[in-house]
Amino acid sequence: MSLGARVAANLPYLRRYARALTGSQATGDAFVRETLEAALEDEDLRRMIGTGRAELYHVFNKIWSSGYVDPGAPEDDGSSGHEVAAQERLSHITPLNRQALLLTTLEDFSIDEAAFVMDREPSEVEALVQEAVEEIDRESSTSVLIIEDEPLISMQLEDLVRSLGHEVCGMAATRSQAQQIVAEQMPGLVLADIQLADGSSGLDAVEDILKIDSVPVIFITAYPERLLTGDRPEPTYLVTKPFQESTVRAAISQALFFGSSRPLG
Repeated sequence: MSLGARVAANLPYLRRYARALTGSQATGDAFVRETLEAALEDEDLRRMIGTGRAELYHVFNKIWSSGYVDPGAPEDDGSSGHEVAAQERLSHITPLNRQALLLTTLEDFSIDEAAFVMDREPSEVEALVQEAVEEIDRESSTSVLIIEDEPLISMQLEDLVRSLGHEVCGMAATRSQAQQIVAEQMPGLVLADIQLADGSSGLDAVEDILKIDSVPVIFITAYPERLLTGDRPEPTYLVTKPFQESTVRAAISQALFFGSSRPLG
């Protein structure tokens, strides 16, 4: 497999991570581009990014760390109001804590792998993860709409949501069911699959909701590549099935921390 093919296989996930780390698709993609450009100019970096996923993230970390000293005021790059708010909130939390949590949950790296990516000791990464969890778990409870057509997964998500102190305002297996629930109560958070029971789309169900009000959305899907194309604005929070509960917990906490999600259109 060529170097380009090896990097391309991991690129959608690096873009997801960069977007979640920065709170902005535009900013995240800019850091990914800088990473690839740096690798083109440096033979050692170019060799490293083709070695494996952790190595690609390690090189990205070098670029991100060198550029993430003071985010300052968000630039007017066409970002939505949600992205600007996310950037503002990012300036008030410790970036290292957030990075450690994302690497070990959303990206499913082990502590040792995350330590390599961050160029830190494993014990330090463990401490950073714990600090991040404590920080984001201070968020107030909310109501959650679960859009999922597989009953076992729907029940698993319901138990998880309730264990975090949130309430479930409804569980929908189709777009029309989601519309009925939202007509009665607007959720404070949405967990949504892409493919629903009657052939309808979770994407359409979410767009229906976002036309009414702006709420955080987390997509939980077995087909992440359908959302990570770069052809349209992408969701900030995307969890791949089969998922670890810790990953969903982290995504919920972070979605509530930012308070809103980017519209899909």
